[in-house]
Amino acid sequence: METLEKTATLLASVEAPEGAARQEILDPATGERVGFAPLHTVEDLEAAIAAATAAQPSWAAAGHGARSAALLAAADAVDAHAEELARLLSQEQGKPLNGPNARFEVGACAAWLRAAATTVLEPETVVDDGTTRAVLHYRPLGVVGAIGPWNWPLMITVWQIAPALRMGNTVVVKPSSYTPLSVLALVRVLNQALPAQVLAAVAGDRQVGAALAGHPAIAKVMFTGSTGAGKAIIHSSAETVKRLTLELGGNDAGIVLPDADPAAIAEGLFWGAFINTGQTCAALKRLYVHTDIYEDVCTALAAYAATVPMGVGLDEASLLGPVQNRAQYDTVAVLVQAARDAGARILTGGTPDPDAPGFFYPATLVADIDNDNPLVREEQFGPALPIIEYTDLDQAVAMANDVEVGLGASVWSADADAARAVAARLDAGTVWVNSHGTVHPMAPFGGAKQSGYGLEFGVEGLKALGQPQVIHG
Repeated sequence: METLEKTATLLASVEAPEGAARQEILDPATGERVGFAPLHTVEDLEAAIAAATAAQPSWAAAGHGARSAALLAAADAVDAHAEELARLLSQEQGKPLNGPNARFEVGACAAWLRAAATTVLEPETVVDDGTTRAVLHYRPLGVVGAIGPWNWPLMITVWQIAPALRMGNTVVVKPSSYTPLSVLALVRVLNQALPAQVLAAVAGDRQVGAALAGHPAIAKVMFTGSTGAGKAIIHSSAETVKRLTLELGGNDAGIVLPDADPAAIAEGLFWGAFINTGQTCAALKRLYVHTDIYEDVCTALAAYAATVPMGVGLDEASLLGPVQNRAQYDTVAVLVQAARDAGARILTGGTPDPDAPGFFYPATLVADIDNDNPLVREEQFGPALPIIEYTDLDQAVAMANDVEVGLGASVWSADADAARAVAARLDAGTVWVNSHGTVHPMAPFGGAKQSGYGLEFGVEGLKALGQPQVIHG
């Protein structure tokens, strides 16, 4: 009862009052009301940017030590409110509390805050030959705009704001209109430990997002979302030549080599594809399996899928939840139907219950599908995985690379050296061996091709939120 009361109190602290401009937020699992999110305006954005601009010089002057201490205190605040944040996230986004879902996401927020706080970035002497001495420093950029997605709204927001704050910038966050309440609640919790005005959140429509991306006082925009939206931000930012970090769409391929053990890799393949019910930019979205073990992999994957419960997020037994919104649900349904119409074999799933509340689409495995099918060529961003049979490794590599995006990829084999050799041939920013989609706060992460540009995490992530300055002498 205490947890429910604390969750209600946190929600009430960020909800829009009756009579104000507001948006009703519904639980995608049940259709029940979660709360009313404020609909901020461009004028509200202007006020937040002005306050962040005024606060930035003193925050920068505080130095790395003080900023790191503040981020560590913010991580402690997240831990103190972890259950309330997880429950609100589960209701708004739909993901279950357990498994690699809501509680996991809130824990990652604290972990990435601590990583940003404790990662060392020292000035680098790049030349010192007795005649010339040059030292590379990184100075704050100013005010950073952080525009986040609806799939991992808390974790990705922290990925954006933690390094930005550590480097002496102030931040204005624009959450997705699908998941504003949980992000507003996160920012409120973080601000318990941060100085006033260094972090603000403005929850509005696309007009607010476009104004943030093009605002002359914003020095850098960090964005995670679709490639189409990323291109729009590039256009919006051009007039003021903003710095950008863009983590955009992906259509990650996995290649299973013929020496892999189907039973041993089935669990890893499943969660690589279906983490967050498939709603992850770097999820496994196309699986290429050698003909020698193709049927065995299909059988092992279907058997594992049958053991994973799907249900309402607040049900402690659930490990898979609904698709977050109707538009994305329809995208998944259309792509699976296109595969079925083309003669593909549905191994499991593919038939949602029309009478079930919420946007539940069952975990769906699709075999015997052509590489040119829309379910393979387009990013489904949901609980459906196409499995494509191949006979020649060069053919598999070519098919894996034959898309315009390149966020992640994976290779699965009993021979790690052989897998790494294949990994080096794949056009992706990150390639995993015998896993897919795992990230670490010290391992740089970013995309290739139209999956975006710029790196996040670790030392490289800190550098991306600073202005390089070389001092000679």
